[in-house]
Amino acid sequence: MKPFSDGKNAGKWLCWAALACLVVPMFASYFFDDMFSSLSHLFKNPELLELGWDYEDYGFYAGGYSFLCVCGGLIVCGILLDLYGVRIVGSAFVALMILGAGLVFYAISSGLSPKISLTVAYVGCMLFGLGSEIAGVAVTRSIAKWFKGRNVALAMGLQLSIARLGTAAALVLSPMIVAQKPAGEMYFLSDTNRPALLGLALLLLGGILWAVFVAMDARFDKERGVSDRHRTAEDEKFRFSDIWKVLTNPRFLMIALLCVFFYCCVIRFKKFGTSILIPLFGMELETATWMLSMIPFFTIVFTPLFGALVDRTGRATLWMTVGSALVLISHLIIVFAPRGVAEYGYVSIALLGIGYSLVPSAMWPSVPKIVPEKNLGTAFSLIYWIQNMGMMIVPIFIGRIFKNTITESGNALQEVSAAIQAEYVFVLLGIVSIVVAILLSVSSRRHPELGLDDPVV
Repeated sequence: MKPFSDGKNAGKWLCWAALACLVVPMFASYFFDDMFSSLSHLFKNPELLELGWDYEDYGFYAGGYSFLCVCGGLIVCGILLDLYGVRIVGSAFVALMILGAGLVFYAISSGLSPKISLTVAYVGCMLFGLGSEIAGVAVTRSIAKWFKGRNVALAMGLQLSIARLGTAAALVLSPMIVAQKPAGEMYFLSDTNRPALLGLALLLLGGILWAVFVAMDARFDKERGVSDRHRTAEDEKFRFSDIWKVLTNPRFLMIALLCVFFYCCVIRFKKFGTSILIPLFGMELETATWMLSMIPFFTIVFTPLFGALVDRTGRATLWMTVGSALVLISHLIIVFAPRGVAEYGYVSIALLGIGYSLVPSAMWPSVPKIVPEKNLGTAFSLIYWIQNMGMMIVPIFIGRIFKNTITESGNALQEVSAAIQAEYVFVLLGIVSIVVAILLSVSSRRHPELGLDDPVV
């Protein structure tokens, strides 16, 4: 038997080797995206930053990740993935991701004025964000192809776990390499640009391993006698009308909406995590950083386990509902727990990490069940497009809450008030997530022929 005779019979070690090449670019992407998450408290004193950014500037920068995605870049590039394949298009956007990161590093390292550095960094973040999202689509689509018919949820879960290890690394390492200084002491560019330098190096390594995967994927298709593009038969050709078919699929829309509301509850919370946890639970930066890092560490452990669970038991919509409920409970604890009691913080973050593991483990493997393989690139891109609408708006909104509420540096009551107001936003997003997950579960029961809740192994 040829080692690449089909996706199901491909040599196991080759499948896992391909996965190993795919996860490193995503690890690096997550690291770079979250390099400031555990340093967000620094922006409350822009006069002590040579960079000169405040909370609103930071929120604006963070929202730049999603700008090109929301403006249609994801849809166009998802179509290109289906037309020209992951090797050509994916390679272009891995390169764009690295280019954008390089531009961000230049902006925060070159001594530009705060406004100019923010503008240049925003442009870099836009390029990095579009490149990262399309690279993520290419990776997800490639995993669906290489693991088709076996352990796809486990493989996607492992990819998510290792990618989120990049977030954990950023949360833990950034405060270490940007050492906390005594009150009133200045943070220079040479201090605050270190996480970006490390992230850029990781992205370059990811680009090299992506090139290795491209060579493996070319051989994979050659052995199967197929093309990386969907043009092998008339009924497999991509048509622009397929976009409308995807968008009018009720189950697809529910998954896309769940994605945007749920991910904003977690990912955008992390962006301001230390600014929320420190005032509400009365802890030092180091403690808040380690507490926040529990989120990705929990996903590293639980996402593959939940992926294997979904593969074997099915009931994906139930797990999505349970995971959404756990995230909502987590935010409710943060809002209403007694102030200054760190134990409640640990419980809330643990629940957030478990929920953040459970929902994606069930959600992403459900997409290939409701969308034809030839349209998967477009479908994943549309989901990310809808997701990035929220990812762009929420950090800007949260940043303004902090800036408008905290008018006096060091005012503990204002910091607590800002954190609570921000948490109300996440609670509302969590409520909507549960409603959408329940609607998806009801729809799955009405249409059992789709197999959304069926096991695959």
